[in-house]
Amino acid sequence: MIFTTAAVLGATLGTASGILTLCGLSLICRSCKKGKLESGEDADPEKAKPSVLHSSEQFSVEKSTEPIQPRTLLKFPKIYKPKPSVTSSEVISYPDHASEKGGEPSPEGPSTEPDAGNQATDSSDTFTILRQDSKDETPCARDLTNGMTTSSSILHPKLHFSLTYYTDQNELHITVIEAEHLCVGSGCEGYVAGVLTFAAGQREAQTSSRRLTSHTRWEEGLVFSLPGGYEVEGEVALSLHSCDRFSQNTNLGVMRFKLVDVGMMSNADCWVDLQPPKQQDVQSAGELLLSISYLPAANRLGVVVMKARGLQSDKLKDSIDLSVKLALKHQTTKLKKKQTRRVKHKMNPVWNEMMMLEVPRELLSKSSLDLEVLNQASPGEQESLGRCQLGLQASNTGLQHWQQMLDNPRKQIAMWHPLYD
Repeated sequence: MIFTTAAVLGATLGTASGILTLCGLSLICRSCKKGKLESGEDADPEKAKPSVLHSSEQFSVEKSTEPIQPRTLLKFPKIYKPKPSVTSSEVISYPDHASEKGGEPSPEGPSTEPDAGNQATDSSDTFTILRQDSKDETPCARDLTNGMTTSSSILHPKLHFSLTYYTDQNELHITVIEAEHLCVGSGCEGYVAGVLTFAAGQREAQTSSRRLTSHTRWEEGLVFSLPGGYEVEGEVALSLHSCDRFSQNTNLGVMRFKLVDVGMMSNADCWVDLQPPKQQDVQSAGELLLSISYLPAANRLGVVVMKARGLQSDKLKDSIDLSVKLALKHQTTKLKKKQTRRVKHKMNPVWNEMMMLEVPRELLSKSSLDLEVLNQASPGEQESLGRCQLGLQASNTGLQHWQQMLDNPRKQIAMWHPLYD
């Protein structure tokens, strides 16, 4: 029993001493390692490893009043694009191809073109956008410029003639040579009429009728007798007329000159622009207020029939049932017809109706609008109270309104138009 207790006690003390010995040895090893690390850092601080808390670089901050110029740190990567074929015209100005062939590279390298990283490598989807100060025109800009007709780009009819005064016969000979820039329909014939107006009276002469085209020649003479010579007060008017298959006579333009200018114009070829004829002083049957606009992107002509005033009351005795009929014409061919609703029992009717007409922009110069105010006198019977025309072939307000529409696309322009029987 005594030996068993001594053995157990000895084993327990041996185990405890072993554990204490191991703990002491581990503490001694840790202290030794820590001492070696601290001694190494003090002896050679340059070999110390940099960390987040201990940096190997030392910075010094100094105040300076000089501006700091930033440096570009980011560079766009070089984009490898397929080289053009040898037969392409772009090979001459392609910088990469020139450098490979031994030529001088362009002064601007790939690093100076930051937009190169956004360019597509497929040549079929690459678009060129020119700067505003470039002298070249893009096809799109050229199409927009030439597609939309403006009043400044309208070509008025021109007349080519010459005149000679024969002193021994006291006769003025005017030779009508040709006319150009004529906008007429197919099948129209035309002639040039001359009217001499002076104190002794009025004399008229005209050429023969010819089939009208954009360029028509006559080479015919008009003879006027001047018994008192040309140094008298008077004038000569030359006008170009067209006549369609319905025998409707239209004055395309007129020019005038004084008799006292015959001596200066004698034996000289003259090219003159024919001006629209003046509207005759005829009592109007009322007025019609219209607003028109043109949308180039949609090729649509908008016409707003607003209201009328001053209609002749002698034609509105029995019943008042008013409407406006509109016709779109290309030269002499009617393309579209529309009519407003009827307004009853009002001498100054108000419609405020918009009508949209599809007209390509290249046909605007040869198109026109005919409007007519109608009264439903009885069932099935409509009486015309007056009409007006808008277009480059019209005169006065009709011509002025159309020109303002061409000069101001996408803008509503309103104007009163007199109505004539």
